[in-house]
Amino acid sequence: MHLLHFLHELETFADVPENQLQWLIDHSSVRNFKPGESVFAPNEPADEMYIVLEGIFEVHFVRNGQRREAGTIEKGDITGLLPYSRMKRATGNGVAKTESSTLCYHRKHFPEMITQHFELTQALVHVMTNRIRTFTTLQIQNEKLMSLGKLSAGLAHELNNPASAIVRSAHALRNHLKGQPHKFKKIMNIKMSEQQVDEVNDLLFSKINSYKANKLSIMDRADKEDELYDWLENEDFENANELIENLVEFGFETTDLQWVKEKTGGRDFAPVLGWMESNLSTEKMVEEIQEASVRIADLIQSIKSYSHMDRATDRQQVDLHEGLRSTITMLKHKIKKHQIQLEEQLAADLPAISGFPGELNQVFTNIIDNAIDALAENEQPLRKITFRSTYDSRFVRIFISDNGPGIPPEVVHQIFDPFFTTKEMGKGTGLGLDVVMKIVRQHKGDVKVKSQPGATEFEICLPLK
Repeated sequence: MHLLHFLHELETFADVPENQLQWLIDHSSVRNFKPGESVFAPNEPADEMYIVLEGIFEVHFVRNGQRREAGTIEKGDITGLLPYSRMKRATGNGVAKTESSTLCYHRKHFPEMITQHFELTQALVHVMTNRIRTFTTLQIQNEKLMSLGKLSAGLAHELNNPASAIVRSAHALRNHLKGQPHKFKKIMNIKMSEQQVDEVNDLLFSKINSYKANKLSIMDRADKEDELYDWLENEDFENANELIENLVEFGFETTDLQWVKEKTGGRDFAPVLGWMESNLSTEKMVEEIQEASVRIADLIQSIKSYSHMDRATDRQQVDLHEGLRSTITMLKHKIKKHQIQLEEQLAADLPAISGFPGELNQVFTNIIDNAIDALAENEQPLRKITFRSTYDSRFVRIFISDNGPGIPPEVVHQIFDPFFTTKEMGKGTGLGLDVVMKIVRQHKGDVKVKSQPGATEFEICLPLK
């Protein structure tokens, strides 16, 4: 292969003088690779630039024991170390897929290239700029996908609970209603006056209306069930076990049962009490379906509030408390999973600011998610995140703090740098707090952090105007 002609035909070197390309060839070596041979591997010193002359190399990463393909390097591609690059070691694997060869240029010749061969250096710096731009774009996409994955998993769990409750209650209600014709026969034989029916109805609906106020502890509930069961047993009431659970849940006492017995003259007591319990069962199942439906509706509203998918995308008045609470809802599954307590110390009548609500919610998401991850590693029993807000005539401040292990003092000044992360490989891209800083500065605000073991606090300061 005529190397000078090959290099000159590459778009990267189209404007580089031939004497500079010849200098590059004279200070490089050609290396051949068989299929399966490695051109670079993770943690190996990054000392060379490679120009692929023939063949194809596959690039992949191994994270958490899993292999992830990153693409291929083919004839004419330039990879490895480049001028002004701060890369010290390789991060991935480059393996030949076919018979391949590269032109290898060592870092020791970069100073001479930079000082004496401007056009060649400029062409290679352009390659590095494009590589950084592509890599950054991919990392930002990965960060967004990771965030979306976390939120999606939490929402799927949160939505699954009420949806399952609706299915269970609807199935139970259908089976319950199938038994009504049998009970209806007994009701038709009841001999009661209209006044007695009205009085029994009044008792029934007074219990239904006070349903939610009748919550008992496990011990108190067991005692009440025993008390009602004993009373019904003394009255030779059949199938008492089938009734007492709902009667206790709706607050029935033995005095209520005695009153119903007297109103029905004793003979109609069993069918009347059975009819009342049947109504209580129906009410309970309908209430469960309603509560689950409301929970789903609230979650959907939180999603809309968080994403602002039903609002304009330009600047608007933003209620930061609303955004903070909708973000907490989106992360609630993860918060509950790690048994984290939340504490609010929010200012009353916090003024709205002008901004982009969806982006500000992303700020809250990244900071709160980091706090959750920090607390997940915390061995102490009390895990807590505190939300605080203050304002004055010029600024609104949101404080998000946790009692986790803290940020090591030697790296705290780096946490807003792009690609810096203290998380394990595969758990973070190092762009979360970089995104936070960019969004807050877009809003003409600032982000500060104070950290020590047991107390890490982020302060988000945003101007009112």
